[in-house]
Amino acid sequence: MLPAFFAEAKKTRLTDNPLYGVATISPEEFLGYPLGERLLRHDQINYYLQQIAQQNPRVSLEDTGVSHEARKQLTAVITSVENQAKLDDILAQRQQVKYGAQQDGPLIIWLAYSIHGDEISGAHSAIKLSHMLATSEEKWVTNLLNNAVVLITPSQNPDGLDRFSTWANGYAGKVAVSDPNHKEHKQGWPSGRSNHYLADLNRDWLFLRHPESQGRVALFHRWQPHYVGDFHEMGHNHSYFFQPGVPDRTHPLTPAANQKLTAKLAAYHQAELDTKKQAYFSRQLFDDFFYGKGSTYPDINGAIGVLFEQASARGQQQASVNGLVTMQEAIDNQYATSISSLKGALALRSELEQYQAEFFEDKHQKAMKKKPRQAGLLMSTSKDSGRIKVLTQLLAQHQIEYYYLTNPLSQGEIDFAVNSSIFIPNNQAQSALLTAMFDDRTEFVDPTFYDISTWNLQHAFDLTLRRNVKLELSVLNQTAPKFTVNQWDDKAVALLINWQQSQAVLLLQQLLEQGVLVKFAAKPFSIKQQNKNTDFAAGSLQIPLKQDKFSASDINKLVAKLAQKLQVDVVATNTSSASAGIDLGSPDFKVIKPIRPLLISGKGTSISEVGQLWYYLDNTLGVATTMVDINQLPSINLSDYSHVLFADGRYQTLDERFARKLGQFASEGGVIIAQKGALNWLSRANLLKTNLRSDRFYKQLFDAEGLTFDKKSKFRAKQAIGGAILELKLDTSHPINFGLPSDRLPILKNKVLGFSQVTGDFSVAAKYASQPLLSGYLAQEYQSSFSNSAAIIVESHNKGAVVALADNLLFRNIWLGSEKVYANALYFIPALH
Repeated sequence: MLPAFFAEAKKTRLTDNPLYGVATISPEEFLGYPLGERLLRHDQINYYLQQIAQQNPRVSLEDTGVSHEARKQLTAVITSVENQAKLDDILAQRQQVKYGAQQDGPLIIWLAYSIHGDEISGAHSAIKLSHMLATSEEKWVTNLLNNAVVLITPSQNPDGLDRFSTWANGYAGKVAVSDPNHKEHKQGWPSGRSNHYLADLNRDWLFLRHPESQGRVALFHRWQPHYVGDFHEMGHNHSYFFQPGVPDRTHPLTPAANQKLTAKLAAYHQAELDTKKQAYFSRQLFDDFFYGKGSTYPDINGAIGVLFEQASARGQQQASVNGLVTMQEAIDNQYATSISSLKGALALRSELEQYQAEFFEDKHQKAMKKKPRQAGLLMSTSKDSGRIKVLTQLLAQHQIEYYYLTNPLSQGEIDFAVNSSIFIPNNQAQSALLTAMFDDRTEFVDPTFYDISTWNLQHAFDLTLRRNVKLELSVLNQTAPKFTVNQWDDKAVALLINWQQSQAVLLLQQLLEQGVLVKFAAKPFSIKQQNKNTDFAAGSLQIPLKQDKFSASDINKLVAKLAQKLQVDVVATNTSSASAGIDLGSPDFKVIKPIRPLLISGKGTSISEVGQLWYYLDNTLGVATTMVDINQLPSINLSDYSHVLFADGRYQTLDERFARKLGQFASEGGVIIAQKGALNWLSRANLLKTNLRSDRFYKQLFDAEGLTFDKKSKFRAKQAIGGAILELKLDTSHPINFGLPSDRLPILKNKVLGFSQVTGDFSVAAKYASQPLLSGYLAQEYQSSFSNSAAIIVESHNKGAVVALADNLLFRNIWLGSEKVYANALYFIPALH
């Protein structure tokens, strides 16, 4: 028997340590094998976080929603037990940081991993780190958790991570294979880098087109962290990278103090990796420019964001020029820089807090009502309330203040309608981010960009914008104007819809799915109502109220319901007689047929652009979309489909036999929609008559004479098009441009490709403007060459057509201003050939 003293001791706690007697399961115990021996699935990660949160008082969880495939996104919140008890108070304090509140709470550190699903070492190191922080009694750890809250998000791309881990685990043998050619290291199409809709989520922090991104940014603003670590992997032949990155390629809006702090933090990463004898680099290759990335979004929001890149094994192990790269080594390196991030942030706590306080200082005003006039951005979407709604949702997610108009306004010759205009004050907490989102610079110190050089939302949404407009508060309102469906009586003969409304496309698609007859106007017209003429541009929709399958009453009820849901303005007319232009019974009103699109996917196509087309068709329009692997095309009966869509890509595996088959599809009335690199294949297959200009043509315009070898990289950067916004001039009479508000259209160009000069065959629907550059970097050689050259071509092929786009007009599904071109190609072009 135990002595009485020991028996009593077992009943009574002899320590104030809140972890006394707590057993927190380790990753190895949980998995039943060493961490990293097999690649983790997302459900394993989540279940492990749930386990330790239940077991350990230092750990709680944040739920930031689900992915497209309904995988829950969890973040571990790890801090002292005392801090866990007052998280609500801490969060309430964090909400006031933007508004000048004193920094008297704990330091907030957010470490986020594996936003690219096939960069999986970060997720494993996050699990290891979570357990260590939950259980360690080391003095520096207890000091850290007493003075900081650590947020750990192991998996930021649940769908992509599972896609990759399933692939790599499926091809991993009992004997590890380091040969880079082994199938374990060569993912199928699509790779695990992207999410369900094949989007790169590390390009979506600004645009927020996907739920994973929306949850992440909500978490950011909920906690307003001081430091964000963003953990990635790169090519297996590299070593290890951490920022600050290339100094000259930092965005000019990022404060200099940000980069100085990043350099101070780098000393901790250096020390940790030097101890491991791990080679690294820090001021090359990667930049800190595009605010849509996880390491850069914090920089324009009052935090310090740091990018980490580990050489990737893309599986268990892979041979490289530097020797063997293993998953275990990658996990250890990511863990090491996670530790250095925690130690560095804690050591620099006062500087991080001071930096954040100074970042938001004087950017806000606590009571807007104290100043009756405000200066800011006044913007409109030319009577399209749909685009304004999407824009305001985006602004709200970034916590940018905006206001609606209470009455119509005019600025010069521009009218700003109530339902399609907003005002954004300059003086607000998020003014730095606001400036970045509408930045239109065209001059740069270094023309090298890891991603795009511009993302100005004025052009992405095709906004009419006036800067530094001063408005009285009396004309502003925080509440959106109420939408009410127009009423129409029994005398109505047809319903009319202005096609400029972006939501009209959704209404059209839902009517077609239910078998309702809808027509579009190939020419403009006017209808007199109550002694007043109402003008309708070409492309406007007509829903006749006399139809075979439906009564007028049924159509009225259906359209009214959809119009209210989608907030689409519908006008009724009691006569088919136009006061000007074509009558409603004119043959120039064309019947719109239901669409059945086929989207080509697979190896040889651009993963991201296939995803953007799929997102638009499926998620935006709600169209049942058939995706077919490129290798299966020879066995597909194309007559089952109305459209074949080609994203950017090489398409080298398509042969002459398929070209003939596709040509027959077009001749019989099918429409081919192709963009960027796909045009090269169409040209070789003699399906595109217009001649192309490829990068070989354009690069001969650049003179390298006299340049020394060390200028080679900058010369190549000049030859690249790293995402610049150009202006198109439109043929507004062309059906592909119906519904666009003016004769100009901003697009984002990121590929060296164009058309030769075309004259006389009526196929040119849009040209680059004479001075095309609107925002971002584009070498003068390109500006001169693209000037006045064709950008959108529509060629007739007997009963069908080829719609050829030199650019991706859906860019990352944020380019809402030019989406209508695809809608027109889907619904209008088939009726006109």
